[in-house]
Amino acid sequence: MARPLLLDLFCCAGGASAGYAAAGFDVIGVDIADRPRYPFGFVRNDALTYLDILITGGGYRAFTLISASPPCQADCALTQGTNQAMGWGREHPQLIPALRARLERTGLPYVIEQPNGTAPVRKDITLCGEMFGLGVIRHRNFELGGWTTGRPVHVKHRGRVRGWRHGVYYDGPYVAAYGAGGGKATEAEMQTAMRIGWTDVREELTEAIPPAYTEWLGRAFLAANGRAIKLGRAA
Repeated sequence: MARPLLLDLFCCAGGASAGYAAAGFDVIGVDIADRPRYPFGFVRNDALTYLDILITGGGYRAFTLISASPPCQADCALTQGTNQAMGWGREHPQLIPALRARLERTGLPYVIEQPNGTAPVRKDITLCGEMFGLGVIRHRNFELGGWTTGRPVHVKHRGRVRGWRHGVYYDGPYVAAYGAGGGKATEAEMQTAMRIGWTDVREELTEAIPPAYTEWLGRAFLAANGRAIKLGRAA
């Protein structure tokens, strides 16, 4: 029996893709930038444009599940804080409403991922590195479309994220896998903390979803829907 096929939109270097693959999916990723380290089948294209192509031509029917991690800079808590207060950065479009409308047109179950902030996404599931024994906190919220699963218990953190805060240095069991300076993690530390070994590019690591998150989600989806899956698509 073929493994179910998953489409990972805005896949970046493949943190989410690796988790879904470990859960039992074959994966095709789509990203607007070239990702030579991406470890699965890859299409370089604008994610919404490619989804339009699949909808128009019916190619979406090959997939069992669609996962999407649209850019988060518009509404991420980190960006809304320091960066906006200092006037840094640039305008970022909010793609979630247009993305959700397309996903709903397919009729396929889907996942939309976002970090904490004000993005217009339901927080059906929230996952944290401590739930999986990782060296990062990295809270991520997931909207589940067309399927559901039980909400896991949020495990108490064991301490602080290591680094400088307002001139004071704090140690702790987690590293800051974002930005640069101020005691932020090195590339090697981020790889270890998130269990990502196929890329050492800082920009890719700082944007990565730890594979443990999507392995959990993928297994939850298959447990809930496994009997309806055949020939690589939802029956």
